[in-house]
Amino acid sequence: MNEPHLTRLLTRAAEDVRPTRPATAGWERAGRVRRARRAAGAAAVAVALIGGGTTALLHRAGPPAPAHPVVRPSASPVRQPPPVLDLIDDPLGRLGDRVAAPLSVRPVDRALALRQPVDPKTGEAGPVRVLGDDGLVRELDVVTLAPTRDASGNETAPLKPGSLSPDGRTAAFAQVGEVVVVDLTRAAVRRYPLAGYLEHVVWAGDRLLVGDNDTAYEVDRGSGKARKLPVDPRGLVVPEPARPGDLLTLGGAEDGLSVRRFPAAGGAPQQLPVGTGGLPPGYRLDEVYGRGWQRGDRIAQAGWTTTGSMGGAEGVAVVDARTGAVSHLLDLGREDRAKACCEVLGWSADGAVLFRADPTALARWRPETGEVDRVARDVTGPVSLPAS
Repeated sequence: MNEPHLTRLLTRAAEDVRPTRPATAGWERAGRVRRARRAAGAAAVAVALIGGGTTALLHRAGPPAPAHPVVRPSASPVRQPPPVLDLIDDPLGRLGDRVAAPLSVRPVDRALALRQPVDPKTGEAGPVRVLGDDGLVRELDVVTLAPTRDASGNETAPLKPGSLSPDGRTAAFAQVGEVVVVDLTRAAVRRYPLAGYLEHVVWAGDRLLVGDNDTAYEVDRGSGKARKLPVDPRGLVVPEPARPGDLLTLGGAEDGLSVRRFPAAGGAPQQLPVGTGGLPPGYRLDEVYGRGWQRGDRIAQAGWTTTGSMGGAEGVAVVDARTGAVSHLLDLGREDRAKACCEVLGWSADGAVLFRADPTALARWRPETGEVDRVARDVTGPVSLPAS
């Protein structure tokens, strides 16, 4: 059917049946109109089907539409924080609040953090404080803790970064000749005798690891017995609670930094040198300090860096425990910063690194984006957060 024929059919189909004409003629005329309308409709449908089918076939048979992938610029592995950090709303922001109650009167369901204030003028440490998940600060009044000290008499505050258990329900403190464990939910104290100038405390899941200058122990909290571990207590990385089997250490300086993995099943440790080949030219991680924290296959730890031609700068690094590669580095410089200013305190639940930004502030760094924010201020003295 050609186009003129279809036009005539549609024209006739549009005519009205006039009721004033004789009935017979009108009936015949109406019949012709109805037949014309049906023919025109069928022709229109056929044309539409043929045209649509042809379009569909052409669409399927033709070349695919050009793809336009979204290009996201890759974040630099080295970032610098802004000169002034924005203060975000975070539960840790209440760490600097005043004490609301003693722990013996008001135990916690779960602690978000521990803090031991230190007088900036005298250097004297006060009682340990407990920030509960209800936002209130308690004073740890059920035990009097002495400073830890080594054989030479050097003293430091008893609160360590690894003192708080991952579930926030228990705190452990190394003391000379013993380990003190406090149930924060019941304000109950238990002591475990262990000879030595004990200084280090680390929770590996629910396992309690303590150490002196060069020996690490695992303390069985049921029996009180301790067994030696073949790891360096100073370089011991706080394990991720969900995978505390193998133990990792990160350390070394003269022979270069290395990650060492001590299999839970025993056997010789595996050692990987720390490499910075993925960083821009001139950037290097020279030494680490403080405690390293594991999350998945990554270790976050503070250290001293070389940035371009300048050495001795402060920084926070993320190291791949599988390869030893430094994947991200937060360049904190060295101007207006005390040496070993910026100890890493752990990972947040959403994958940010928490660290000491300056003498009285805590900050959060997201390695993937480079974003750095302040989460707490007016916080003096050591802080312990639970591993997450």
